Amino acid sequence: MTGEPNLLGDYVRARRELVTPEQAGIPALGPRRVPGLRREEVAMLAGISADYYLRLEQGRDRNPSVQVLESLARVLLLDDDATAHLLRLGAGRPRRRRARPPAEAVPPGTAKLVATLPLPAYVEGRCFDVLAANALATALSPRLVAGANRLRDLFLDPAEQALYPDWENATTGLVAGFRESVGTDTDDPRFIELVGELSLASPRFSRLWARHDVHVCEGAPMRIDHPQVGGLLLNRERLGIGGADGQMLVVHHPDPGTDSAEKLALLASSIQ
Repeated sequence: MTGEPNLLGDYVRARRELVTPEQAGIPALGPRRVPGLRREEVAMLAGISADYYLRLEQGRDRNPSVQVLESLARVLLLDDDATAHLLRLGAGRPRRRRARPPAEAVPPGTAKLVATLPLPAYVEGRCFDVLAANALATALSPRLVAGANRLRDLFLDPAEQALYPDWENATTGLVAGFRESVGTDTDDPRFIELVGELSLASPRFSRLWARHDVHVCEGAPMRIDHPQVGGLLLNRERLGIGGADGQMLVVHHPDPGTDSAEKLALLASSIQ
């Protein structure tokens, strides 16, 4: 054993426990002491030996071939995002401990763009810290201000939770996107600090984190129950900022001519 985090083993074990025998197409015979598939069932379905699979889960073999990883992805019913994450974990990238990196800084041009956009917009860091936000974003949610964190607010702040009528799905997607954003860089002190805090303070975060779901956060519609203007259906766009190490520009916009467009215009007029 190397003493390093067993990222690959932890991931395949968590995903194995979420796949039922019925989903895998095998009979569920007799009592089962563990959730999901047994190790030997995964090995059989992936075409590898049970001993080799055990070594992968325990972290005694950390450099499986791409073919093995792709076979495991098939057995564990991983989608494209989760498969890409599995392949990254199995790539055997050398790891190093490091000091806390310098604070993330928004490029000046991006900061000016955010301030002048006529739509709710903010810049999000790799750990979903809010690095910059315009006035309309803050009017949409008072937590959308520089220095806030989207994970902390959505899991720990009742006022933020009340904005989302579909809060459970919102939190599921946010945690999966957070894991994808961080990837294998789990020795980042900011990541360690945030996961530790949320795991202790939020049982739901702890449960979702243990699932090891991975999903790329992309553009999607979202519903907000705003205390001033009522229900809003907005499109969320997440645009990568070149040369900014994982920072994303997030913009919310309604479909033209809709009730949500009128409500957002009303909200914008209240801050002018």
